Amino acid sequence: MGGINRRNFIKKTSLSTAGILAASTLSSCSQITSDRKPGAIYMGDFAAPRLEKVRVAVIGVGARGPSHLKFSASLPGTEIVAICDLYEDLANKWAMEAKSMGEEQRHQNISTYYGDEKAWLNMLKEVKPDVVFVATNWNNHAPMAIEAMKQGAHVFVEVPMAVTMEELWEIVDTSEETQRHCMMMENVNYGRDELMFLNMCRQGAIGEILHGEAAYIHELRWQMEEVTRGTGSWRTPHYAKRNGNLYPTHGLGPVAQYMNLGRGEDNFRILVSFSSPAMGRNKYAAENYPSDHQWNQMDFKGGDLNTSIIKTQLGRTIMVQWDETSPRPYSRLNLIQGTQGTLVGFPTRVALEGGVEGITQDHHSWVQGEQLESLYEQYDHPLYTRLSKATAGSGHGGMDGMMVYRIIECLQKGLPLDQNVYEGAFWSAVAPLSELSVAQDGMPQMFPDFTRGAWKETSPLAIIS
Repeated sequence: MGGINRRNFIKKTSLSTAGILAASTLSSCSQITSDRKPGAIYMGDFAAPRLEKVRVAVIGVGARGPSHLKFSASLPGTEIVAICDLYEDLANKWAMEAKSMGEEQRHQNISTYYGDEKAWLNMLKEVKPDVVFVATNWNNHAPMAIEAMKQGAHVFVEVPMAVTMEELWEIVDTSEETQRHCMMMENVNYGRDELMFLNMCRQGAIGEILHGEAAYIHELRWQMEEVTRGTGSWRTPHYAKRNGNLYPTHGLGPVAQYMNLGRGEDNFRILVSFSSPAMGRNKYAAENYPSDHQWNQMDFKGGDLNTSIIKTQLGRTIMVQWDETSPRPYSRLNLIQGTQGTLVGFPTRVALEGGVEGITQDHHSWVQGEQLESLYEQYDHPLYTRLSKATAGSGHGGMDGMMVYRIIECLQKGLPLDQNVYEGAFWSAVAPLSELSVAQDGMPQMFPDFTRGAWKETSPLAIIS
C-alpha cells in the first residue's frame, strides 16, 4: 500500500461501507420469484366480469384526482359515489362539482370523507365502490390499492404503483388472490406519438427492435413552494432521503410496450444505475429560502440526474434517465431503435432505412415537423383516431381522458385492460432497484419476475381499434 494515500483510502473504504449499509436499508430485492398462492390466478390477460354500471370513488382530489373524477363522471354508465381527501374543502368542492357533471343527474349521492389519515378505510368499507382511483402521495399508493382490492374494488393508481419491492409483490399477490384489477395509470402510453410509435413497431416499420431510451426530465424545483400542502410538501423529502431514479414510468412505459416486455416476447432482466452529484436542490434551497427554513435543514442526497441501463432477456438495452432538478427543457426522450430505423421524441423525428417515400432519400435525414403529417396519416393508431375528439382537452394533450375512457370501456365490456398489474410492477421496480444499484456503486440488480414465468404466455398488447 506504499503508493496509496492513507487518508484517501480510509475515506474511500468508508464510503463503500456506507453504500453497503445504505443498500441494506432499502427494499430487499432478493425475492426474484415465488409460487403463486393457493386459489390465486394469473392476471396477465385477465378480463373481469362486465360492469354495466361503474360506481366510482376517488381518493385524493388535489393535483391529479380531479382529472380522473371529471372525465369518468362524463362517461355514460358511471356514477361517482364517494370522494375522499385529507382536506375538507377539496372533498366538498369536488363533490359539489361532480353533481353537475354528466347527464341525468347521475352523481347526486356522493359520500365525502376527510380530515383523518384513515378516512379512506371507512369509505371503502361503507360505500363498497366498484372502482377506486388513487391519486395521493407516493407512500399511500400501495396501502390504498391493496386494501381497496381486498374490499372488492378494481384499483387504478397514480404513478408509481409503489415505492418498495415488498409493496409491489404484495400488490401482485393481492390482485391474483382477489381477482381484482390493479392498474398503474401510465397516461403517457396514450399520447398520440407514443401510440403511433407502437403501431409502427407492430407493423415492422423499424425492423427488429434493439434499443430504447426513456426519461422523465422535468424541472420541478418550483414545487418546493408547496411547504405544508400540495405535491411539493410530500415529494420534496423524497429527494433528500432517496438516491436513484425515483420516477421512471412516464418514459419507460411506452418503450416497454414497444418491446413487448412482460408480454410473450421479452422481459426485464437486469439493471445498473448511477447518479450524478447532489447539488441542485441544496443550492436552490440556500438561494430561495431563509437559513432556518425546513428545506435548508435537509441534506438533499439524491443525485440531480440518474442514469439507469436495463438489459432485457433478449439482450436489448434501455437507457432510463431522471432529472427533476436541472434547468433544462422537458423531455421523455421516447426513442426506439431497430434494424431498419429509429423513432425519436422531443421533438418527434423518424428515420427509416431507404428513407420515407416523397420526403427523405435515406436514413441520414429526419422526417420531422410538418413532414410528419404523411406518417400520421399512414400510422396513426386506430385508438387515437377513434377517441381523439372525444378526449380532447382532458389533460396532457388528451392522453388523460383516453386512458380513463379505456378503463371504463374495458370494465363495461369485460375486456382485459391495456396495462396489467405486472407491467405496473415492472416499471415501478426501476426505482428501488436503481436505489440499490447506486448505493452499491453501480452493482447490477436482477429484476424479480412478478409474473412467475407466465409472461411467456401473455398476449402482446393488441393494436386496439
